[in-house]
Amino acid sequence: MDAEKIVDYAAELARLEILPDQKKQFSEQIGKILNLVEKLKELNTDNVEPTSHILPIQNVTRPDVHEKNWDREHFLKLAPNRQDEFFKVPVVVQEGN
Repeated sequence: MDAEKIVDYAAELARLEILPDQKKQFSEQIGKILNLVEKLKELNTDNVEPTSHILPIQNVTRPDVHEKNWDREHFLKLAPNRQDEFFKVPVVVQEGN
């Protein structure tokens, strides 16, 4: 696909109206990019390992360790109103409304 067709296709997908001078400019730019890609295809990459990053870095994360939670009874004692093991709160949503 030539550069001008790519510009037309991208403009159609993006629903953009491109003026003739813009189309010429974008076509030249895309043409240069396509030429560079073709040049890269000439490189021998048979012994090159795939990589996701140029530097050997790793994510540093803490271990997922379960820690003791706060005591439920402690917080229930602080509640103004409770029912068994639950906080009791006023109704905020009523059926039928």
